[in-house]
Amino acid sequence: MKTITQPPTLESHVGCIAAAMEIIGNKWTALLLRDLTSGPKRFSELERSLNGISPRTLSQRMDDLEANGIVTRQTYAEVPPRCEYSLTDKGHDLVPILKQMAVWGEKYYQSK
Repeated sequence: MKTITQPPTLESHVGCIAAAMEIIGNKWTALLLRDLTSGPKRFSELERSLNGISPRTLSQRMDDLEANGIVTRQTYAEVPPRCEYSLTDKGHDLVPILKQMAVWGEKYYQSK
């Protein structure tokens, strides 16, 4: 009888990577997280840092990240109103993943 061996897996159970991609797999999301690693940012700062993102898309991405507990939004009662986004503890847990993505990108960027 032949023994069938399973290939090594990266997941403790099927669906872990898919769950992560549901949160960070959208266009712009990883770049937004990258920008927030240096500290709280205002909406306009994020918009300027991501040349080409529409305000609607930025708003949707930030709402999604907030709903998933990755970022928090702090609103200040000022005139004009001010709002800042920052990473939560859950969001900071993504920083090592982003760093590894940067390492991979640097390794293969020059081969484009």
